[in-house]
Amino acid sequence: MSEAFAEVNGIKICYLSQGEGFPTFLLHGFGSKKEGFMAQIPELSKHFKIIAVDMRGAGKSSRPNYHYSMDIFVEDIKGLIDFLKIEKINLIAHSFGGMIAQNVVVKYPEIVNKLVLINSLPKIPDGYDPEPYIQMRIKGLELRKKDPVKAFWESTQFGFYHKFREKMLDNPKEKFHGLWSVEDLIDYYTTDPPTPHDIRNISYSFKTHNAFNNLHKIKQETLLLTASHDVLVPKERMMEIHNLIPNSTLKVIEKAGHESHKSNAPEINQMIIEFLKK
Repeated sequence: MSEAFAEVNGIKICYLSQGEGFPTFLLHGFGSKKEGFMAQIPELSKHFKIIAVDMRGAGKSSRPNYHYSMDIFVEDIKGLIDFLKIEKINLIAHSFGGMIAQNVVVKYPEIVNKLVLINSLPKIPDGYDPEPYIQMRIKGLELRKKDPVKAFWESTQFGFYHKFREKMLDNPKEKFHGLWSVEDLIDYYTTDPPTPHDIRNISYSFKTHNAFNNLHKIKQETLLLTASHDVLVPKERMMEIHNLIPNSTLKVIEKAGHESHKSNAPEINQMIIEFLKK
């Protein structure tokens, strides 16, 4: 495993590279970073060259203080691909990262081989005002500073299916699926967290997520993984994407929430490996 930086679009993008094989990019969700794929990197890198990216405003990448757009994120990914001298990639993305991935495929279809979207949105509702969401997330950051463990457990109410969360509460030291423990998640949650200006700048990019009307143009084989009990991105939103992307397959991960790629990692990893290898 190696972590490195690329000069892209006037900023530094941090990325982690592990494994050999077909280049496969991982794009994390809002408020997350590349380590959010801690349950995928060890397994997927046995089959592919995994490149997990800290998007701008996250992790160890640069965090310039102005409002971002989807096109900025798209150009960051394209710039990183060019920097690494890669011609074509598989693209795996979770939540907000999936919004970016949709825009990448629409703008640069020639660079994407296969697409995997996990619990993502086809578009943001018309009239979206980012300010209430920003204020809610900033309050969460304030709690994280005062009591990071309490803030973590509050966040799990939205990310994990309730029965799995009970297992986490009962066994914080257990290595779930041999890949991660609650202690690992708390460490990830408290290291390199977002700042209020990161929350604000990324939130404003939501308004520019406009791939919806172009999803029918995506010709790549696409695997859509939705969670049965996702309260943040209900499966109906992923069904919309399925109905729009002609060459897509939709799989429902049962008894799972928004963080299904962690709670149901073996099932999801196997689905991804089989999809990308077939």
